[in-house]
Amino acid sequence: MATTANSSINAKLVLLGDMGTGKSSLVLRFVKGQFLEFQESTIGAAFFSQTLAVGDATVKFEIWDTAGQERYHSLAPMYYRGAAAAIIVYDISSSESFERAKKWVQELQKQGNPNMVRALAGNKCDLEDKRKVTTEVIPVPDKF
Repeated sequence: MATTANSSINAKLVLLGDMGTGKSSLVLRFVKGQFLEFQESTIGAAFFSQTLAVGDATVKFEIWDTAGQERYHSLAPMYYRGAAAAIIVYDISSSESFERAKKWVQELQKQGNPNMVRALAGNKCDLEDKRKVTTEVIPVPDKF
């Protein structure tokens, strides 16, 4: 995260998670205020930026929306390297995507920036009737 004299902060943000978890939908909602019912799969990664006023500061997010297909997994370190924050996204109607999200957390703990802010996001809450991931609170490792 870089700060300039006029309270301007640049922050690299990366979204990680399985294909179909809604990473691109989250980014589009944040950046453009849009939701598309049918979203094409991301190939490699997509880049967006969004600037927000937070208190007296201006924060410019440089957002990397990564592809969730396994064949692109080896590219992920290139995107999360140097990131100030990561959002690991899973689909609440897919226990497999939640298990994979745990692996992303472990990878970031081992290889990511130790000061990186990490968030776990359960997405597709409109599919509550198809929920496969419990809402039970579980202990989170100290380093998460």
